[in-house]
Amino acid sequence: MPRTSDDDLFQSSTMTFGEHLEELRTCLIRASAGLAVTVLLGFLVARPVVHLIEQPLRRALGNYYSGRALETFDAWKPRTPGGPALPYSRSEVTDAVERQGMSLDLREVHADRLARVLSGSAATVAASGTAPFDSGGLVPVILWQPLSRDPRVSITTLSAQEAFGIYVKAALLVGVVLASPWIFYQLWTFVAAGLYAHERRWVWTFLPVSIGLFLAGVFLAFFFVFDFVLDYLLAFNSWLGLDPDPRISEWLSFVLILPIGFGIGFQLPLVMLFLERIGIVDAGTYAKQWRGALLAIAVVSAVLTPADPYSLLFLAAPLSLLYFGGILLCRRGTAPESRGLQPATKASQ
Repeated sequence: MPRTSDDDLFQSSTMTFGEHLEELRTCLIRASAGLAVTVLLGFLVARPVVHLIEQPLRRALGNYYSGRALETFDAWKPRTPGGPALPYSRSEVTDAVERQGMSLDLREVHADRLARVLSGSAATVAASGTAPFDSGGLVPVILWQPLSRDPRVSITTLSAQEAFGIYVKAALLVGVVLASPWIFYQLWTFVAAGLYAHERRWVWTFLPVSIGLFLAGVFLAFFFVFDFVLDYLLAFNSWLGLDPDPRISEWLSFVLILPIGFGIGFQLPLVMLFLERIGIVDAGTYAKQWRGALLAIAVVSAVLTPADPYSLLFLAAPLSLLYFGGILLCRRGTAPESRGLQPATKASQ
């Protein structure tokens, strides 16, 4: 039940303000120690994690350049009316690119010059080099290679030490995810130190749900949001006529920020329910202030995500649903009097 308005949150607590600070320091030290242990464990699996993190970016780059290849094929026209056509049909190219994972590079050559070079008649080729360049005699040639070996899809580093930084960041990401139950346990332990004894049971109820929501936000960002965000950002590159050349360190920074932002944001309904249970905010206030809450969610989503509409939308939309879900959770456990209703026995008096 919510605390009445004239109750003091700490009136039954024997801890002074300094003791609360000491409790906070202790919880932070324990959380940091747990994080350090999990980061050390993360170093053992950082290499496969780096390869796992690369996959969304490689997949998005592959889709981007596959689409560009088909656009190049469709846009090609002979230099002269009735000139040589492409050596492959559209259906063959589509099958190679979309189903067999091939990458194409459309070039043009002089077939007769190439034949002379291949036959070893280099002197004849050199002697004919004084004539004007014959652009009308160019014929199209398509060069094939597996998309996985296309240098445009590879993810680069620009310095020798950058790879080590990537390895450390991957270990840190693993450590944060593995240590999240312990960190949330320490956080809720500190919160419980300032509550009434009968209110502390809410802490142990909220703890497993809090961990589950955090992990749900992390996995939603990594396995669902990344693909949409990358497709949008690369489409924007295409619209501007720019070819992306991503670096793994920049991508890894993006990977670190977005899932953790989602995990923290998903704590919203628990925070709402906890504040309602200890009497700070009631369900009616949440319901009345929903417009301001949605605005705040949009602002927080913009801060926690990169500067693109997709990632903002994918965080703001579930947070908005979680906000209204938090209102329903608060109302379910609220007494009729606190919802503005009177019990039947009182109404009849």
